[in-house]
Amino acid sequence: MSDKVKEYSNGEITVVWKAELCQHSKKCFTGLSSVFDPKARPWINISGADSETIAAQVDQCPSGALSWYKNKT
Repeated sequence: MSDKVKEYSNGEITVVWKAELCQHSKKCFTGLSSVFDPKARPWINISGADSETIAAQVDQCPSGALSWYKNKT
């Protein structure tokens, strides 16, 4: 198991990825391939969609490997 945690921010929100929790359900990239691309590095392109769309897709993650929070302004 990995304890890798990565954060990706667009200034408005930050997406958190906890690799150890990922069950590879593919919901993230099948639902929003403009942001989530497992073949790319980094695999999350936080500028690939607006914050609301990204947050809605992250909320679909069944394992909790992906989460997000609103940045303080």
